[in-house]
Amino acid sequence: MATLRGKALIAYLLVCTVWGSTYLAIRIGVGHLPPFLFAGVRFFVAGLLLGTITTALGVRLPSRARDWRTLIITGVFLLCGANAIVVWSEQYVASGVASVLVSSMPLWSAFFDAVVPGGKTPLTWRIGVGLAIGFLGTALLAGITPHELATADLRGPIALTFGSASWALGSVYWKRNPTKVSPYAAAAVQMATAGALLVLFGLAIGEGPRFHLDPTGLEAMAYLIVFGSIVGYTAFGYALEHSSAAIVGTYAYVNPVVAVILGWLVLREPITGRMIAAMALILGSVLWIQLAARPARAHPVRPVRALERRRPADA
Repeated sequence: MATLRGKALIAYLLVCTVWGSTYLAIRIGVGHLPPFLFAGVRFFVAGLLLGTITTALGVRLPSRARDWRTLIITGVFLLCGANAIVVWSEQYVASGVASVLVSSMPLWSAFFDAVVPGGKTPLTWRIGVGLAIGFLGTALLAGITPHELATADLRGPIALTFGSASWALGSVYWKRNPTKVSPYAAAAVQMATAGALLVLFGLAIGEGPRFHLDPTGLEAMAYLIVFGSIVGYTAFGYALEHSSAAIVGTYAYVNPVVAVILGWLVLREPITGRMIAAMALILGSVLWIQLAARPARAHPVRPVRALERRRPADA
């Protein structure tokens, strides 16, 4: 089934809630630690912790070479080619601009889900309308004008567009190549391998001298390890196993809504009428996409008898 139900719906809601709070932590962390080592150490430590916990609970790590290949490839697409790019980009773009550019990811997911063979959620006009409404709602919520997007530092928008496409393609690839591994073991392998690659890359480009034990940066990293990686990423993998990449990808629309609500609850930040209208558009678009992706209910067909006994009057 393409739609989200039961535990998959709970996992999706966890992704929407938890990842909606990580943009602030990333923004804080990248202000104190170099971006690629910051992302790499986060994922490597999270992968080791999750792998230790899963093996202690009796969950086996991948045993097939095919599963290792799939998880490494998806880890590179999702974490190296997407999440690490978000971390790097937040040095150059405001969080509002970043949220709008990242919210293009569901559009990429729907595109790749439709063009890559094996998908079960075709890109219909109804889903396309829902995706467009969600994107417009995110732009309205962030309060970003087309002029601000056009005049932003090009390094950030270009990188975030690439990162959104990379995340979407990795999600579709993971969906098309299912593994015989639990979501927890899969997440552990993906984070550990991608984290190691990011650490090596960060050291290769000279970030080592800038990485130091800064308390604020380490606090942000600890939050991202526990909630952003172990909780959020595992929930994402579980939801993706039970629904299409196009449907699960709509979490990127809900994340800014969660961020606004948390700002209102925790920091007493004001919520304007524009924000309420934007949140209604976003949540309405997600509901619209969910309903549009449901398969049509089959109508019962009465069996046709091959031979029917004729009455004498019909003869």
